[in-house]
Amino acid sequence: MPVLTRLIPSPVVVDINAGALDDLAGLLADQRISASGKLAIAISGGSGARLRERLSPQLPGAEWYEVGGGTLDDAIKLADAMKKGHYDAVVGLGGGKIIDCAKFAAARIGLPLVAVATNLSHDGLCSPVATLDNDAGRGSYGVPNPIAVVIDLDIIREAPVRFVRSGIGDAISNISAVADWELAHRETGEDIDGLAAAMARQAGEAVLRHPGGVGDDNFLQVLAEGLVLTGISMSVAGDSRPASGACHEINHAFDLLFPKRAASHGEQCGLGAAFATHLRGDKETRDLMVQVLRRHGLPVTPGEIGFSDEEFVQVVEYAPKTRPGRYTILEHLDLSTDQIRDAYADYAEAIGS
Repeated sequence: MPVLTRLIPSPVVVDINAGALDDLAGLLADQRISASGKLAIAISGGSGARLRERLSPQLPGAEWYEVGGGTLDDAIKLADAMKKGHYDAVVGLGGGKIIDCAKFAAARIGLPLVAVATNLSHDGLCSPVATLDNDAGRGSYGVPNPIAVVIDLDIIREAPVRFVRSGIGDAISNISAVADWELAHRETGEDIDGLAAAMARQAGEAVLRHPGGVGDDNFLQVLAEGLVLTGISMSVAGDSRPASGACHEINHAFDLLFPKRAASHGEQCGLGAAFATHLRGDKETRDLMVQVLRRHGLPVTPGEIGFSDEEFVQVVEYAPKTRPGRYTILEHLDLSTDQIRDAYADYAEAIGS
């Protein structure tokens, strides 16, 4: 009999609500995660250390590992430290850097990962990718999806608001990324996974069209769910295509050309998405994106994150080099420096900058 459906790699548990950490011990005791309670928990030295004081009494069988940063070396050191412990699972408790290090370490030692996010800065908390700084700049490393995801909205509200804003920009950029994927499908015949595209696009649309703000629990719930769904969409597709198009090429170019001045991931992706949408000639979506980004306090021009117009032209020109082989509106138009300069001038005029 033919197989009529496919299995989708996804967490066995997703717990997103206020007070989710109160039941973390019960969740981790799930037979599919850790029947023995032997856990390796990776934390940061800041918020992670404070949460350790709160959670340690609930997790007597856990050992805690402080992670120095978000580099490949940090992740390798973490894996080396954990591999002698005979644990059931690894728990990454913190922001994006901690979870990415924990993802990489768990994959390296062959253990499942539980992602416990303390902020919503980007869609990596449930993705099959660990993004780590290395000697060449920054690299993306394939890893298994987390076996469970926990997001306590009470903890999210305590994080600096810039982290939530960054997550908003990253989620909204899905809409541009999927449009680029569809463009590549039409122009080059690239395969497109309709389920992955639908998941990523609807996650972005839910955030884009929600009337709430960063202090609204309902909005935070939608944003958290959108970021989780985006991560799963990448697993469905088998790569980052549903959430990474010209928007992320522009983001990576900022990081590579101006590593000491770059803004947050989501700020750069949101700006990149708005400009890429302008290049595609989708004025209605561009205007809505700009309106929503502004409402949430996110940048829509390079000047708002400390870059000149000419530096942005340089970024856009360099952006296709960051993802060789990926076809987006930037590769499709193949604009000269002067054409990029003119396109940005048109964009700035159109959005009233």
